[in-house]
Parts: sequence; C-alpha cells; structure tokens
Amino acid sequence: MGVEMDTKEAAVELTEAENELYDRQIRLWGLESQKRLRTAKILIAGLCGLGAEITKNIILSGVNSVKLLDNKPVTEADFCSQFLAARESLNTNRAEASLVRARALNPMVDISADREPLKEKTAEFFDQFDVVVVNGETNEELLRIDTICRELGVKFIATDVWGTFGFYFASLQKHSYVEDVIKHKIVSNPDKKKKYETVSIPTQREVDYPAYSVWLDFDITAPSYLRKLKRNGPGVLLLSVLQKFRSTHQRDPNYKTRAADLKLLRGIRDELLPNSALSDEALGTIFAQISPAVAVVGGVVAQEVIKVVTKMEAPHRNLFVFDPETCAGYFETIEAK
Repeated sequence: MGVEMDTKEAAVELTEAENELYDRQIRLWGLESQKRLRTAKILIAGLCGLGAEITKNIILSGVNSVKLLDNKPVTEADFCSQFLAARESLNTNRAEASLVRARALNPMVDISADREPLKEKTAEFFDQFDVVVVNGETNEELLRIDTICRELGVKFIATDVWGTFGFYFASLQKHSYVEDVIKHKIVSNPDKKKKYETVSIPTQREVDYPAYSVWLDFDITAPSYLRKLKRNGPGVLLLSVLQKFRSTHQRDPNYKTRAADLKLLRGIRDELLPNSALSDEALGTIFAQISPAVAVVGGVVAQEVIKVVTKMEAPHRNLFVFDPETCAGYFETIEAK
C-alpha cells in the first residue's frame, strides 16, 4: 500500500534532465517521492553556518523552491562555517550573500532571498511553504511561528548550533508516512522442512507530533529526566541555559566577550539548575558555530525535511541533541502533559 499522492504531486512529471540528475535518488526512494520533492516549497530562516548546511542539502535533493530569509549582515564569525557567503561579502546581507553559491548547487531549484526581519512576517507569508525551518531565534519567536504554522498545517522545525553543540525540535502535527514492515513468509515445500523468506510490506502510519510549547513546558528538574543524565549527558540542560541566555540578553554568547559571558552562563545555570551536572567545561564549548557540528546537525535536519516531504520513513521524535562531550547525537521524545 503506497501513500496517496496529492493532486499537484500526481500532475508533476519530471523532465528528462531531472530524471537524469536525480537518478540515484529515484532509485533510492522512488519516483513518487521525488515528485513530492519537486513540488515542495521550503523556508530556511537564519543563514548562519547551520542555515547554509541545511540549504545545501535541501537544494541538492531537488525541491521546487527554497526561500532564504535573514536580515543580518555577514560577520567574520560566519566564516567559521558559512560556506555559501564569499569572503568579499563581509557586512552585506547574509541571505543575499548566499544566493550565488546556493543557485550554483542546483539550477533546477528556484532560490530567492528575503532580507526582512522574521518578526515582521505574518501568517500570509508562512502559508506559502510546506516546511518552515528556523534557527537563531528566541523561544518566544519560535513559539509564535510554530503556532502560526500549526494553524496553517505547515510543518515546522526549530534548530540551532552554538559552538560544537546543537539541537532541533520537530513540530510536524499529524504526519502520515509509509514505513517498510519486514515480515517472514513461509515458502511452500512439501518434501522438506518449512523455509522462510523475508518480505518488505509498505505500511501506512500516522504520528501526532506535539507543538513547540511542550519543550518550553519540559521540566528539566524532574526525577524521571534526571535519571537519564548518566546515559545521555547534560545536553538538554545546556540547551535550556543557552535559550534562556538568548531570551534574556537578546543575543548569543560571543567569543569577543567570552569571560563575561561565561560568568552570565554560570549564573543562569545556577539559577535554573542548582547543583546540576552541567559543568563549566561544557559551557566553554558554545562560542561561534563550528563546522563539524554544523555539518552533523544540518545534515540531520535536512534528512528530516526530506522525510517529511517524501512521506517515506518516520521522522524522529522529536528533540534531537548533538552533545559536544561525546560527539554523538541522541533523541528525547518530549510529550504533551
């Protein structure tokens, strides 16, 4: 049983050039999935290094269009990981500075830039997209956008990287997808013992993803969570401290004011998490976006966007954390209370 195609997807026919360019992808996930990608419209807000990595992967997959939104200028810190903006673009708009190299990745994708502040965007703006990916924003702004997207039926992903630490949260509402279920089939053989062969059966699934607000309500001091610290490490605690820092100071910790910002971070940690497992060393890993962390988190986010659009395989649920201490990522399932 396959996924039913929307009218716009069924009407799409790939050109000869597209069939040739996406041949390996079509063989991997099928023609119907590639058609869904061909109609998908994606917004990527925040063209830091993480935004550039997500942009690259999504453009290469063959979506219909990508809108790059950012009202900030290119800074020297961007050159640690923002490979779409050329060196000579310093102090120019980050979204516009990323256009030339982004378009060169795949001329078949419609790529445009928007330099207006995200805070000024209303429901009418978000309604034109299938998936909205936002990084570099406060919890308050992420909650505002997620609320709008849920009312419109638009899939939403919040993500970020600080130094070598990163996360994403998927707010996908009711999401339908096809999962291959492996079953054992008896091969009839009257003269000998029964033989079995495995068969893959495409099966329709549906999962209800909660809103971004469930992360804001998540109790990081709950005993049920604290028991997981030994296994997973303090990544969720670090995320809480960093988001509190951003909301309080309307900026991120800066390497130019490292000593002062570490003091502020320790103060937030001690306020939120007295006697916590979050060490001073962990707080020292979060200055400027580092390329390896951007590559990992950006790759995972883009993979999840592709899953959402193609409706093949289950997207992960629902909070992903990349921990710099272990150099590994893990998932926490955050449920509504």
